[in-house]
Amino acid sequence: MEVFPGISMDPAVRFGKPCLAGTRIDVATILGDLASGASAEELEAEYRLSHEQITAALRYAAHVAAHLPPAVGSSNENSSR
Repeated sequence: MEVFPGISMDPAVRFGKPCLAGTRIDVATILGDLASGASAEELEAEYRLSHEQITAALRYAAHVAAHLPPAVGSSNENSSR
């Protein structure tokens, strides 16, 4: 099922992780490789992806990040625990 343009989720594929639609490549793999210094061009060649697919992964990640609360509280909240 497509959950975002170019991104699908299927419990039978990669344990239901968000993947590039029509592939078994999960968004986290793409983001991790980019964060590790790989270029979009390298990923396109390595995984046989289009530039649009790499961009879809980045757009999905930005969308998810914009809607999640912070993973940690302020230092005042953490010190009282």
